[in-house]
Amino acid sequence: MAFPDLLDKVGDLGRFQVLQNVALLVPIILLTSQNMIENFSAAVPRHRCWLPLLDNATAQATLPGDLGPEDLLAVSIPLGPDQQPQRCRRFRQPQWQLLDPNATAPNGSEAATEPCVDGWVYDDSTFTSTIVTTWDLVCDSQAMKPMAQSIFLSGVMVGAAVCGPVSDRFGRRKVLTWNYLQVAVSGTVVAFVPTFSLYCLFRFLVAFGLAGIMMNTTTLVMEWTSARFRIVTMTFNFMGFSLGQVLTGAVAYGVRTWPALQLLISVPFFICFLYSWWLPESARWLLITGKPDRGLRELQRVAAINGKKTVQDTLSMEALRSAMREELSADHTAVRLSALLCAPALRLRIWASMLCWFAFGFSFYGVALDLQSLGSNMFLLQGLIGAMDFLGKVATLLLMNYLGRRTIQVSSLVLAGLCMLANTQVPQVMGALRSALALLGLGALGSTFTSINIFSGELFPTVLRMRAVGLCQMAARAGAFLGPVVRMLSIHSPSVPLFIYGSATLLGGLATLLLPETKSLPLPDTMQDVQNQAVKKAAQPTPAARPVLKSTRF
Repeated sequence: MAFPDLLDKVGDLGRFQVLQNVALLVPIILLTSQNMIENFSAAVPRHRCWLPLLDNATAQATLPGDLGPEDLLAVSIPLGPDQQPQRCRRFRQPQWQLLDPNATAPNGSEAATEPCVDGWVYDDSTFTSTIVTTWDLVCDSQAMKPMAQSIFLSGVMVGAAVCGPVSDRFGRRKVLTWNYLQVAVSGTVVAFVPTFSLYCLFRFLVAFGLAGIMMNTTTLVMEWTSARFRIVTMTFNFMGFSLGQVLTGAVAYGVRTWPALQLLISVPFFICFLYSWWLPESARWLLITGKPDRGLRELQRVAAINGKKTVQDTLSMEALRSAMREELSADHTAVRLSALLCAPALRLRIWASMLCWFAFGFSFYGVALDLQSLGSNMFLLQGLIGAMDFLGKVATLLLMNYLGRRTIQVSSLVLAGLCMLANTQVPQVMGALRSALALLGLGALGSTFTSINIFSGELFPTVLRMRAVGLCQMAARAGAFLGPVVRMLSIHSPSVPLFIYGSATLLGGLATLLLPETKSLPLPDTMQDVQNQAVKKAAQPTPAARPVLKSTRF
């Protein structure tokens, strides 16, 4: 494969790669905020029924002056099983006898109470407004909030299915630029929609664009970097997810109104759209898909940015054709998606990779998208998750070049699974230990995210890479879609969801053992490259073979 040699000549880690990584890092930070924003924009504040005695100034004027808000609340709202005022029902008529210390409370039957027919009053001490308070997504409508999250995650899943093949057909940079514009426009519109149905529609479109951004960013960075620097550049890009976690908590702490919060994380994508026109297309993709003229221009442009003036002048079409004679003479007919399932060398890779991606999305989003159930200080928890994610990625950066991709992915998935399974045995009263195990597990999943992105990109050839990554992203989003649903099983036992998350993550770790190691290998460009790698590995003598040969000397 000659492209690594060409990349080495024009610069495999120069000024261009630095500028490219910085340019692609900013959208990743904002993308993470879009993913996690509903922890805050869809938070459910304390609420109660709207009461004429408390919330109508005219009615209050007719009451005796010695009645305080607590008294009016006591005669208007029945107590629940936890001896706290119910959130979704009120007395049909004020129960004045409850002000008598010797009186007993009514039994709260349907004859004595009614739903909140006049609306709700929300506690705005933490959030001035959320989508829950805007559209009253409480009580009988409380299922609307998880439905909105499911619609968003389904948008990412559909986007992964569409953007992968489209990127392989039309190019990485073109699709990435369109995705920036789509997220900018749709995310801005979300802040001004008048109805909940329109909110869900435009959040779906935001998620669709985010899927394309994630896939094309990873692929562009990978295809413009040599194997020896790939871990550094990819990990730097993935740090954007950690920074995005911390930024989300910090911005949400300072902005407590959901439309303003939505605008703050959407409008910057317009800037990303504008400067993305500067980004070069993947020269590797251009050459492999039969566009050598454009590929040569992009290589010359990168050489100029990296200060390789001599290479820029000497790199001609003749030199390019001579260096990549085999690739340029190959059949450039589009490879069908079915090749992933029909080719023996790829079939096991795609199924095992999809299982690993599913386990990651299933366990991560099952835990991280419900911060309100993990503790009272959601802002601090969001920041701690970002910190643990950062540490996991740093550990991956330091160890992956030494231990290999497969070893790191197996270790991180198994550690995350063990943390979740261990939490099933920790009593609820030991909240600190449970939180520590949860954060450790999420940190391990942060390491998994780094390794799984790099590993998956190196397993598949350039002609099918975006299709394969798209299928893997679909598997991850299918897991993310199901993760929050599994939390409903906590009504039977709080340990059931964690047991399922942990078991699925361990299964993903075992599936990784079926994949070949790709450390120090060049990226495969064609189906034949993958086949050659498999044949080369099969031809190598195994450690177990040497003792057998020695035994014949006896």
